[in-house]
Amino acid sequence: MIELKSIYKSFEDKDVLENINARFENGKTNLIIGQSGSGKTVLMKSIVGLLTPERGEILYDGRNFLNMNKKEKKALRREMGMIFQSAALFDSLSVLENVMFPLDMFSNDTLRDRTRRAQFCLDRVNLSDAQNKYPGEISGGMQKRVAIARAIALEPKYLFCDEPNSGLDPYTSILIDRLISDLTKEFNMTTIVNTHDMNSILEIGDRIGFIHKGEMLWQGDRHTILQPS
Repeated sequence: MIELKSIYKSFEDKDVLENINARFENGKTNLIIGQSGSGKTVLMKSIVGLLTPERGEILYDGRNFLNMNKKEKKALRREMGMIFQSAALFDSLSVLENVMFPLDMFSNDTLRDRTRRAQFCLDRVNLSDAQNKYPGEISGGMQKRVAIARAIALEPKYLFCDEPNSGLDPYTSILIDRLISDLTKEFNMTTIVNTHDMNSILEIGDRIGFIHKGEMLWQGDRHTILQPS
């Protein structure tokens, strides 16, 4: 579980996040929604450590990320998986090599075990047959699935997804949503998704936080978001 307590972030004396309090539960797909410029991207960057809030606490299962030293933060980042708005694959590496990249960087397993793990992740996203292809040879939806396989390769406790459906057709978007939701439950991850896609909200929104002008105005789930207040 990830908890945010009284998070404030500003740029050049302009408040971007104001007193953000939220809880993101493990085994659930937690969505952050809001218009462009609402602060949701700044919030996610703050949670993963790309930005540093001026005040507040970011607790990873009770561990305050903002109080950690460099070594502790590096260790915690190994527990994170990330899916970017663009798939962010390496064009010169095959699909299998892309998924193996974090394993090659951070795992002490043998080459055989790393390869098996990467192949397992590709099988989990139904891409076993594409392992020897290159990103330029597969569709955008398949590239996103490779990105998901890479993100779960190190068996993360925490999964972060920044607009994972960006640029995809509606049918493929639904497939990506369901895949993220299924993997979240299967591996009991704490998953946080930035999105403005209403289909995603209604399909997989186990917990939803609505940000407007830097403030968390509403929190609930997909079953209550359309109910009148």
